[in-house]
Amino acid sequence: QFPEKLIPLMILNCIEERPLPVYGSGENVRDWLFVDDHARALLTIAEAGRPGEVYNVGGDARRTNIAVVRALCEVMDREAPRPSGGAYADLIAFVEDRPGHDFRYAIDSTKIQRELGWAPRETFESGLAATVRWYLANRDWWEPIRAGTYRGERLGVMS
Repeated sequence: QFPEKLIPLMILNCIEERPLPVYGSGENVRDWLFVDDHARALLTIAEAGRPGEVYNVGGDARRTNIAVVRALCEVMDREAPRPSGGAYADLIAFVEDRPGHDFRYAIDSTKIQRELGWAPRETFESGLAATVRWYLANRDWWEPIRAGTYRGERLGVMS
């Protein structure tokens, strides 16, 4: 995801020890899926799905936004303790909810599981930890975006 989305934004704000803005009460619900599981689902559909058929891909990992942010703070506390001390959760700041903010996104992935045998391999927790470690190890990917020097070119393409 691009750095303005919830998980990347929170990771980067933690790294930079900036406030972690959570809209409203943080009770909005999303279903989370690790990127490798998503890619594997798309490959499964391409190889075994029926042409023209619709398959919903979900992680069966519904969490409120505030639960996601708190879990992420715990991972950051373990993986990269705050240089200034204290817990990353201390940076959580509830902000005014944005207009039209959907309360819940629900994905039913029963069909792809039943018909194609696909299911996520990563748990929410293991995928979140892997994502945090990726951002910690790949500053060269996200720093130009945060600095505003990114100009829309493809990133991560091998030459």
